[in-house]
Amino acid sequence: MIRILAIGNSFSEDATYYLHQILEAAGVENLVVNLFIGGCPLEKHWLNIEREAREYQMQVNGVKTDRHVSVQDMLQEAEWDFIVTQQASHDSGWVDTYEPFLGNMVNYLKENAGNAKLLLHETWAYEKDSTHWNFGRYNKDQQEMYRRLRLAYTTMAEKYGLVLIPGGDLIQRLRGTAYFGDGAERKICRDGFHMNYMYGRYAIGCIWARCLTGIGVKGNSFLPETVYMPYEKPDREIIAVIQSLADDVEVRDCARKV
Repeated sequence: MIRILAIGNSFSEDATYYLHQILEAAGVENLVVNLFIGGCPLEKHWLNIEREAREYQMQVNGVKTDRHVSVQDMLQEAEWDFIVTQQASHDSGWVDTYEPFLGNMVNYLKENAGNAKLLLHETWAYEKDSTHWNFGRYNKDQQEMYRRLRLAYTTMAEKYGLVLIPGGDLIQRLRGTAYFGDGAERKICRDGFHMNYMYGRYAIGCIWARCLTGIGVKGNSFLPETVYMPYEKPDREIIAVIQSLADDVEVRDCARKV
């Protein structure tokens, strides 16, 4: 049994929606908990830790619950194998927004969840036509946002010796395929910034599964289906492309050699 805790927001909600099932199909018994506050940046995560604030909706194995908890509650209830956090998407490309909050969180988690491996989730750039209110910070340019967030996440992962889950890299590669590129009938995001309920959430779940376990996802038998799109069945060709790219994208293990 592996236990995975995400301290995040709607982007980690997307990432953990199918993660439990993907890992189960790979033969890995697991528990996945996402601590959810919509749009939550690192600054607020750290303030919540300082205040022991019970402001997070607890989501278990991709399912929302009515329980609201603090980070401290979760650290007391289980011994976690992996703890993952991330910056809010709108701040992701601005290195100065990460500090001192990420450093404070890393130090706190090392002291209070010493056996857990800490990871940083690289979020993704918005769609080219996104109407997100903060896209203007990146000149409404997807490539600029991607370059900035990739540099910021890599810099922070190297600074603190964290494994970086390359979600943003995978999504950008998928945008280069015929299935999600310019002129395609579908986009990888459902609203310009959150993941498509089926393929986007599945893709991010695949890269998390690979980074957390080292197990490739090619041939994984789990097929995503969603209540949000009840009449659409997963296209096996698209699933195969996602699996292949998830296995091929470079994982930056910045863990320091002691």
